[in-house]
Amino acid sequence: MQTPDRNSEALRHILVVGGGTASWMAAAALSRLSGNGVTRVSVVESEEIGTVGVGEATIPPIVSFNGLLGIDEADFMRATQATFKLGIEFVEWGRTGDRYMHPFGPFGVGMDGVQFHQHWLRQRAAGEALPLGAYNLSTVAAEAGRFIKPDRDAPPALQTLKYAYHFDAGLYARYLRRHAEARGVVRHEGRIVDTVLRAGDGFVEAVILADGRRLEADLFIDCSGFQGLIIEKAMHAGYEDWSHWLPCDRALAVPTQRVTTLAPYTRSTAGSAGWRWRIPLQHRTGNGHVYCSSHTSEDQARAELMAGLDAPALDEPRALRFVTGRRKSQWIKNCVSLGLASGFLEPLESTSIHLIQSGISKLMTMMPDRRFDPLLIAEYNRLSQQQFEQVRDFIILHYKATARDDTAFWRQVRDMPIPDTLARKIDLFRATGRLFRYEDELFSEASWVAVLLGQGVMPRTYEPLADTLPTALVQKRMGVLTRVIGDLVAQMPRHEDFISGYCRAS
Repeated sequence: MQTPDRNSEALRHILVVGGGTASWMAAAALSRLSGNGVTRVSVVESEEIGTVGVGEATIPPIVSFNGLLGIDEADFMRATQATFKLGIEFVEWGRTGDRYMHPFGPFGVGMDGVQFHQHWLRQRAAGEALPLGAYNLSTVAAEAGRFIKPDRDAPPALQTLKYAYHFDAGLYARYLRRHAEARGVVRHEGRIVDTVLRAGDGFVEAVILADGRRLEADLFIDCSGFQGLIIEKAMHAGYEDWSHWLPCDRALAVPTQRVTTLAPYTRSTAGSAGWRWRIPLQHRTGNGHVYCSSHTSEDQARAELMAGLDAPALDEPRALRFVTGRRKSQWIKNCVSLGLASGFLEPLESTSIHLIQSGISKLMTMMPDRRFDPLLIAEYNRLSQQQFEQVRDFIILHYKATARDDTAFWRQVRDMPIPDTLARKIDLFRATGRLFRYEDELFSEASWVAVLLGQGVMPRTYEPLADTLPTALVQKRMGVLTRVIGDLVAQMPRHEDFISGYCRAS
């Protein structure tokens, strides 16, 4: 029997449309396909068109993404002025004056099949527990300003230290461009003015550039930003607006001089009608203000942003507008959208770059051939929709779980109806302290626990199985845990000292 030639239907050309982080992340990952001897990858972008480039904070899966590309971590961090990130500090989200850490990594260790936070709830009720963050290595290290990379030979407790990066998104895109071009990706300079669809089936045939060039491909990756040049303007995907749940629709971004101490965490500070971010890099600090234009003016938002800076500004604030939501379909025929072209969720939990990465990973897993099986497309869209909605719910939680009533904005988000999927999760936790994750949900149970308890959503009771261990034994184990964490953090170098020796940028 003759073996069919798999390469006869293989994609011959993949064209990534647009510039910036999403484009070059996709190109760098897709360049692996050139190993089949058939597929080539190109990028078309225009220097006339700027990129948003405010997403400078990430979450731990980016470490695996860079690793799969074969990127040397220290080299990447030097090139992108990166620092390490152990979590996000939330200031004044629950109540004015409050603060808590949403760390990476687990809280404590489960005992006899019962999650640690259930034992903590029991000990807390008896007045015998420290704050929850004392049982999380990333929290204690972050608050102490310390960091070390856990290696494979590190003790088990140190391996619970999970991390991500803060980096300059523009420099990251440039770094990935060099990486992709070294692996055969070809860049075309040009501005797209038209999209040509095939008469027979409506698939994308080519894009037309301003100078008249025609670029054809089998698969088009739309990374053209909010406008969605192909996925929306040509394929008419439609947009699902979530601004009734996430009413912030504006942002201002401004860099400041580097702060003296490089904190190994992102800070999010709630304001009068939104929140401000602070992201420490090696060469500067990224700052911004996400706000709701129906509750404050741009001038007021700018004044609030500038008053909250802790170092001199290096530029004037740059204004951005957006509508929170997602395309109704991320993949239509032979066009897949990534980044802002696929949807936008405010960067409260640093998910913007992760959603790009997740879209690329799903595409690599479901890579089509030139027949474009509709089952693959449908499954990609189902999983994409699910992930967008799960991340959406986690971000809404921060607003809904507030007890603030000092401004009309906070009263609105506190009292607003929320998706049933989120309401069930909050109600179950408030009643029993239990949480369940569904279909490879991005945020772990520890993340939900951190935000729910951090903002004052306290369960009325705890899991009955927690009562099966003697209180004294649980207390002893929790004490050992805090001592181990304290000893580990005491041995870690300061975050800036570790960076200086490992990946200091020129």
